[in-house]
Amino acid sequence: MTSSVFETTSLLKRTPGVLRSLLVDLPEVWTDTPDVARGWRPRDVVGHLITGEQTDWMTRTRLILEEGTARPFQRFDRLAMLERDAGTSLGELVERFGALRETNLAALDALVTDADLDRRGLHPTLGEVTLGELLASWAVHDLDHIGQIFAGLAGSHDAAVGPWRDYLGILLRRDDPSAVAG
Repeated sequence: MTSSVFETTSLLKRTPGVLRSLLVDLPEVWTDTPDVARGWRPRDVVGHLITGEQTDWMTRTRLILEEGTARPFQRFDRLAMLERDAGTSLGELVERFGALRETNLAALDALVTDADLDRRGLHPTLGEVTLGELLASWAVHDLDHIGQIFAGLAGSHDAAVGPWRDYLGILLRRDDPSAVAG
């Protein structure tokens, strides 16, 4: 199933508002726990989303439109936020993400039509991919990381729920050693 550009952007434009509503001014006791062992805290996730806005989604979109499969995508530094964002508040990160997303969606609207969705690019490990697959992945990537944020928030109160923990699937995922960030 191929989504239209409109269908994809209708989800992408909502992510900044979700993050603002969920995270801005929330006490740190909720936001300082990773989703799983060796995972990411909500601030790490927002920083990772910022990196995607800066170096991944639109960069790759432009590369597909300009070069096709002639030049592969650059590798994505999924951990760039760890050093870059040290000392930046979660609220500042959420606002930076929102501004970058707004700019990128405006650029996407100006550059891409549904007729472009079958155009191909070259991923360094996945091989040939379509622009439609890239854009769908962008939206699902948001959902994946929003889920990760919810898991970190829930994990911050893992012990506090007492015996109800066994009924809370979001906490049970923390017991899965194969669950990792990113």
